Amino acid sequence: MISFYPGPSRVYDEIPDYVKDAYKRGILSMNHRNTEFVKLCEKTVKLLRSRLGVPPDYTIFFTSSATECWEIIAQSLTQRNSIHFHNGAFGEKWHQYANRIKPGALSNPFNKDEELYPLKAIDTTDVICITQNETSNGTMVSTEIISRFREMNPDHLVAVDATSSMGGIVLDFKSADVWFASVQKCFGLPAGLAVLICSPKAIERCVALDERNHYNSLAFMNEMIAKWQTPFTPNVLGIYLLMRTLKIKM
Repeated sequence: MISFYPGPSRVYDEIPDYVKDAYKRGILSMNHRNTEFVKLCEKTVKLLRSRLGVPPDYTIFFTSSATECWEIIAQSLTQRNSIHFHNGAFGEKWHQYANRIKPGALSNPFNKDEELYPLKAIDTTDVICITQNETSNGTMVSTEIISRFREMNPDHLVAVDATSSMGGIVLDFKSADVWFASVQKCFGLPAGLAVLICSPKAIERCVALDERNHYNSLAFMNEMIAKWQTPFTPNVLGIYLLMRTLKIKM
């Protein structure tokens, strides 16, 4: 099946069998505070690290969606403001969303037919936001360009929306500080789960800001993932399905 619609991709053919297995094994009613979930979370994170090539010092979290990751970055990692480089609808939506949480977020659009040119960000900002693969038009920003942004802005965090590419292409995670993606694209899974990956620099910022006003505050999430848990009730089935597909598909 070939589709150019920007919505969810077709799930793997094995997913119905995995859901049946999850039901038989009690995954659907699993207590997310018990040892079985801890084992599932740890195994899935380790598989993600291995299959995607995530550096050993980067931290992997689970959220509900890429949109939630937009929120977490604005709440827990943005001290002053963010600047958004975008050439399509989803990058623009990220800017609009961040601006509602941190008013004054800067927008830096570029033409979809032009390559993004790395530059030094404005000093009133401290997070650079880039959409690596713009879902609405299929354009991509190379990790070389993303890495150049990071080199030119050592005091900024570089955050990358890789929803339409993570799991489908090789990404150089060291080229940025924050990566995130929902699983309904290249991971071939039903929507309702996302992966958030943070560098040591991002975790250092998170700890320094210590923002704890929200259920998904990254400081709290960071404390919980150290125990292979989440501060909120997670999508246990989604994590299980991700684990199953990572074992055979990537």
